[in-house]
Amino acid sequence: MTSTLLTDLYQLTMLQAYFDEGMNGTAAFEFFARKLPPRRNFLMAAGLEQVLDFLEGLRFEPDELEWLAGCGRFHRRFVDSLADLRFTGDVVAMPEGTVFFPDEPILRVVAPLREAQLIETRVINLLQFQTLVASKAARVRLAAPGKLLVDFGLRRAHGAEAGLLSARASFIAGFDGSATVEAGRRYGIPLFGTMAHSFIQAHRDEATAFRRFAHSHPQASTLLIDTYDTEKAAHKVVALARELAGEGIPIQAVRIDSGDLGAHSFRVRAILDAAGLTKVKIFASSNLDEDAVAALLAHDAPIDGFGVGTRMNTSADHPYLDCAYKLEEYEGVARRKRSEGKATWPGRKQVFRRAEAGAAFAGDRLTTNDDEQPGQPLLSPVMRAGRRLAPSPPLGAVRDHAAAQLARLPAPLRGLEEAPPYPVEVAARLLELARRVDAEVLDRT
Repeated sequence: MTSTLLTDLYQLTMLQAYFDEGMNGTAAFEFFARKLPPRRNFLMAAGLEQVLDFLEGLRFEPDELEWLAGCGRFHRRFVDSLADLRFTGDVVAMPEGTVFFPDEPILRVVAPLREAQLIETRVINLLQFQTLVASKAARVRLAAPGKLLVDFGLRRAHGAEAGLLSARASFIAGFDGSATVEAGRRYGIPLFGTMAHSFIQAHRDEATAFRRFAHSHPQASTLLIDTYDTEKAAHKVVALARELAGEGIPIQAVRIDSGDLGAHSFRVRAILDAAGLTKVKIFASSNLDEDAVAALLAHDAPIDGFGVGTRMNTSADHPYLDCAYKLEEYEGVARRKRSEGKATWPGRKQVFRRAEAGAAFAGDRLTTNDDEQPGQPLLSPVMRAGRRLAPSPPLGAVRDHAAAQLARLPAPLRGLEEAPPYPVEVAARLLELARRVDAEVLDRT
């Protein structure tokens, strides 16, 4: 379990101040993105499962409380008050895999103030990262329909948790599997892997390395052919395939991991096809992202699958999401932040999405939680009094939901280049609430 001290200091300094004032009324906070990253036309919600796990397990361990008491920043009465702290609030959220747009909350927490405040840092940490990776991975899937896509990013992910959650987020977004073994054990994600260049180098020659690997893995033999000379290695694969055919061992695929992937794939495909190895697939990797994959496929490169790692797992072109978790109501009174460039919409909110049955999404309307609008409401209850209302859906079902969401995006939004913004309208009820909140604030200042 992640330590509750994995948070920002100001969460705890605020909690002590609230404790000293006796403030712990019911608060509503919402998580949303302020704007889309460059060239993104949508975002895909991910990370809710880990947020719910975190909330259900929220507590301070005795050694953590002792450290807080001795660090010189907090008085003992406040620290002692944290011993029994648990999350007792309610959560509504968009299902993971749902596409969403700026200013649309994907999660709302309603809880006593100190609980709702304390969790801010970790909630943002979990939702921001998986949403960022899922949104990037969805673009790769849209660029490569029907192709095998495998997450290859653990080794360059920014930490072990990031690598594991990247595998999960990319699978939700439509990837077929991951090379991260723990993702297979923990989440049931299909595992894919080949061999390293070191395996080839450790043997006296390539042919011997290929042969021994095929004998060791007769049902999963993908051979890495670019260690020395890609085309020469392809000819060695041809000779080996004839040898192994008599033993009932098929070579499933070859992998190219360097150089001009498109040019190599054409030459290797020709070598394999000339030898009758038309069923042997070509798998490519090496610093790929949605743009590189799209460029290869635009030139009809005969590549059957892609290993996508670093650039997706770190969202290399834009490695953060401009997002926030903000107080929108306290003790039944709507609140609104007015900071320049960071203003929020007040109160508890709902998002309604319009579309004909089976047709593309036509537009969203952001409104107050009690304002019924045409379309489907996107936020629904998932936790009450600190406990899940139902078991979380299987990851495969989340993935199916994400695929259905991508299929219903308007066609321009499914492209890689920036498209005209998806229509998100602010309802009259919410506009009026914002006007009243602003007027009340002016009266007090």
